[in-house]
Amino acid sequence: MDAKTTYAQSSDIKSRTYLEYRRDMKKKAIAELEILGWLQKKLASIYKNKQVIVSKSGGDSFLWFLRKGGITRKPDFEAKINNEKHYFEFQYADRDDLDFYDFKVSKVGKKVKSGRIPHIDKRFVYILKPTLEYAIFEPAWIIKNGEYGMVPAWRSYAYRVPKSKFKRILKEDSSLKRICEIIDVKNCILNYQHQLVDITKNNLSYLLQKVVDEERIVQIIPNDLESFFQICFLLNNLNKSPVNANLWLIYLLSYISEQNTTEDLFKILYCVDFLYSKSELKKNELDKLTDGVLKCKDSIKKFEQKEGTFKSSLKLSPKDEIRYALFSINLLEDLTQDIIHYYGVNKLKPLQKIYQSVNYIDKVFENIK
Repeated sequence: MDAKTTYAQSSDIKSRTYLEYRRDMKKKAIAELEILGWLQKKLASIYKNKQVIVSKSGGDSFLWFLRKGGITRKPDFEAKINNEKHYFEFQYADRDDLDFYDFKVSKVGKKVKSGRIPHIDKRFVYILKPTLEYAIFEPAWIIKNGEYGMVPAWRSYAYRVPKSKFKRILKEDSSLKRICEIIDVKNCILNYQHQLVDITKNNLSYLLQKVVDEERIVQIIPNDLESFFQICFLLNNLNKSPVNANLWLIYLLSYISEQNTTEDLFKILYCVDFLYSKSELKKNELDKLTDGVLKCKDSIKKFEQKEGTFKSSLKLSPKDEIRYALFSINLLEDLTQDIIHYYGVNKLKPLQKIYQSVNYIDKVFENIK
């Protein structure tokens, strides 16, 4: 079974827009993918003289988020230690002033008549980012040291381990410094590029208000990228789908050219991503989409500068260029993983981390922070 059939619709996605859901899932995936190499080394040092191979687990191990919504019940990591499987749940905290460290009940133990018994087939990995501390522990330790109570931020019950007890098992590790830094950098970049959604909403709002306030006519012009983008953006936010999504997608791909700016690419790829999610592609359509993705990737590479900027037009400000480029890169990475996973296309190369396609990520961060 694939991720589309394995996961039920999540009620959580209903309370947020689809792109907000994607952004939140990406934040989780960014941390997990950045910590993967560290966990490999840490377990190798614990299990000396044994072969250790750590990988992401669950349906989100390759896709990073599920387009249909939903959550995976599987642990975050799987470790093969001399071919014996071990599972790990991963959590981290951005603050070190918490009174309690909270763990979801279902991840800690399974329900029985008398209550819950701890899972014996997995452990927890916890990173306290501000202090560069970590802990690896059993679910049984959580039940023994935690209190069952309501977590206001989650609006649900969980096992809550008091700070005084949790601090006792934490160990310092200076090798976490760069990992925690890059997690923060990538989250900042993700938030920065996502601001384009609100910017676009505001621009469309002003445009529509002018119909009444200034008696202007809003025109949707055929064969115009801006009009196409506005329609797709509105349909996406209304949670509606075009009847001829495949036809729209192929038509949209004709806008890809060497004359595109980063703004053009953002608008094209936003529409492509939206229409792709509504389509079941035939081989000729898939071939055209794959070629379009590759052309857009080449354009982004051409625009990228060593100073952490992107340059495609004299009419766009440096920060706008960066924002458009980052959003485009993010969508290209998502499309790449999705096309490989569902269609088995080998012309595209899979990515190991989010924003892997940004070559000067620290300099980009310096330009936008």
